[in-house]
Amino acid sequence: MARIAGVDLPKKKRVEYGLTYIYGIGLKTSRDILKAVNISLDKRVHELNEAEISAISKQIQETCLVEGDLRKKVTMDIKTLMDLGNYRGLRHRKGLPVRGQTTKNNARTRKGKRKTVGSASK
Repeated sequence: MARIAGVDLPKKKRVEYGLTYIYGIGLKTSRDILKAVNISLDKRVHELNEAEISAISKQIQETCLVEGDLRKKVTMDIKTLMDLGNYRGLRHRKGLPVRGQTTKNNARTRKGKRKTVGSASK
């Protein structure tokens, strides 16, 4: 089993799709990495040898911010927004949708399930 950036890649999948299991790598980035190290996109993960795995991991370290470091960066960016006190930071702090979605009827994912405040039936 190939282990890259602390993630076990699925054996049966093609390498281009297997790399997307790493947080921070999408399909385009995966294809760019494989082109840079001259590995076929049709190859399966279990067909990779140690030299190819090390080349892929080296390329990822050089070009991408992945897994723990990326998660830490995203968390720090959100914390910075909250510390600045700008609109997006306030929305994060209150647990409301940040990107302009309406909250009158929907937004249950961000707001959570709440008790009804209106009149109760008698």
